[in-house]
Amino acid sequence: MEDDAPVIYGLEFQARALTPQTAETDAIRFLVGTQSLKYDNQIHIIDFDDENNIINKNVLLHQAGEIWHISASPADRGVLATCYNRTSDSKVLTCAAVWRMPKELESGSHESPDDSSSTAQTLELLCHLDNTAHGNMACVVWEPMGDGKKIISLADNHILLWDLQESSSQAVLASSASLEGKGQLKFTSGRWSPHHNCTQVATANDTTLRGWDTRSMSQIYCIENAHGQLVRDLDFNPNKQYYLASCGDDCKVKFWDTRNVTEPVKTLEEHSHWVWNVRYNHSHDQLVLTGSSDSRVILSNMVSISSEPFGHLVDDDDISDQEDHRSEEKSKEPLQDNVIATYEEHEDSVYAVDWSSADPWLFASLSYDGRLVINRVPRALKYHILL
Repeated sequence: MEDDAPVIYGLEFQARALTPQTAETDAIRFLVGTQSLKYDNQIHIIDFDDENNIINKNVLLHQAGEIWHISASPADRGVLATCYNRTSDSKVLTCAAVWRMPKELESGSHESPDDSSSTAQTLELLCHLDNTAHGNMACVVWEPMGDGKKIISLADNHILLWDLQESSSQAVLASSASLEGKGQLKFTSGRWSPHHNCTQVATANDTTLRGWDTRSMSQIYCIENAHGQLVRDLDFNPNKQYYLASCGDDCKVKFWDTRNVTEPVKTLEEHSHWVWNVRYNHSHDQLVLTGSSDSRVILSNMVSISSEPFGHLVDDDDISDQEDHRSEEKSKEPLQDNVIATYEEHEDSVYAVDWSSADPWLFASLSYDGRLVINRVPRALKYHILL
């Protein structure tokens, strides 16, 4: 029985890094990275059994340091990248590396080990993304839909494109570019567009959004003062190639058409503190998730700027005559945008939200106190979108 009730898991460590296991499209699976100064850091593999509504977990040791960002290979279920802090000569550096989990944990739907004291397994280091010349790593993004061989890392004011070679045991710097000019030239986040044959990446630094062409590493567009304060995150609409969402410390979520960057297409002002994360649903792009330091997760229905602004398009042949008139009436009027639900299961800043890569109606959110919550899109809305 599918239930709309949230499922909550406590990590017992502070945490801010979350990703679905992108290459796993059958089992519902998330990876969470911890931030502990006292203990060895860990990656928790969270398997959600949606038939029984329970979470199973396995733990991997990440002894390299506290994890600030985690991302999973789109092609290989066992491979992931982390950005983590390490201290060297009393200076703290944020580094990045690519890892492989043990073979037996690669595929989803694992039971938790019976013995709670069962030892955590270790990650195999595949390669470091050498950033000695480039500064602190903010994030690592994989080429979407790719073979898992191309990644981009953002380090201080550098955008670096890497080729992973020799079964990912070597990262070769293929090309790079740098931010130049005045002000705070430090990247905070980036996303790789699934459109344009995966040749475009968008980045955020300070209050500015920029688009880059990965073939020439040149800038394609620039949205200055996209937010009144620091931009925290961005995401591409999976179905509309020019559409991009961003969020930031001005408590706003903004939607952009990169062909005309003078004004946002739409602005959401539902959060009361910094917005850390924005994510489009991979299948139904009107569904947008945001997480904030106001401890709330908000699911919005941005249908007016979605790929189906008039609702689900039905083939004419499917409609009988008597329904014909009614559906025509209905389809002339674009549907209204609204907040679908506000989730209040967290008591601390929500630093990460993300959709499952296996189930389009399910998402996870993570707050700094180590609370992971799994929620579903309300059933009534799900059937409204589908029917």
